[in-house]
Amino acid sequence: MGQTVIEAVQGAPDMVVSCVVDPEIATIAADEGVVAATSMAELGTGVADVVVDFTVAEAARENLAAALALGCHVVSGTTGLSDADLAALEVASDASQRSVLVAANFALGAVLAMRFAETAARYFDGVEVIELHHDRKVDAPSGTSLSTARRIATARDEAGLGECHDPTTTVVAEGARGANGPGGVRIHSVRLPGLVAHEEIILASPGEALTIRHDSWDRTSFMAGVLLAVRTASTRTGLTVGLDALLDD
Repeated sequence: MGQTVIEAVQGAPDMVVSCVVDPEIATIAADEGVVAATSMAELGTGVADVVVDFTVAEAARENLAAALALGCHVVSGTTGLSDADLAALEVASDASQRSVLVAANFALGAVLAMRFAETAARYFDGVEVIELHHDRKVDAPSGTSLSTARRIATARDEAGLGECHDPTTTVVAEGARGANGPGGVRIHSVRLPGLVAHEEIILASPGEALTIRHDSWDRTSFMAGVLLAVRTASTRTGLTVGLDALLDD
């Protein structure tokens, strides 16, 4: 993802790559004039306007705090950040007067799929989510599927439907019914070589079903959302979770 972001920024007419940070920086071919560092601690103030972070939660906690301390706006696609992490980011964002955007998915189609599922959830009796990713993804379920389930659960609660009911009384193979996600929404994770990032949301009532599916077959699918977040970073304040707010601007 880092390399794909670099290429996307390099191809944009209104922005440039000013620095790259990676523990294995030798693997990155930085252009002349681009600062290369193995950690955020090696950077100084004024090195960048916006920091884009695609790492893991453990690293992101330090990276994002360091970026704000350097006076940079932050765009992060790292999943696994807890509510406590987000609360800390909100405090740090306010203190630094810089914006932070954290999103589970930057593909515009995936963001719209979540929005459509949230709208549809109040009209169906049940719903389950299947998320499919490449075989190098280390966490399950995905951040996108958890965000989808939370939004569905909130919509059902507002409609007075309550939690989803699982009629299963006997589980023959452990895990067959997937994870019990927010609001009782079942989430099923698939990990296979050749996949990138995919989500299928199945909503059903007696006599009918609605399936909403989004497929990212290449990491370039996330770049339109990343570039949108970077371009609008200076126009926002505080913490923004999810890309939805940007689509309505």
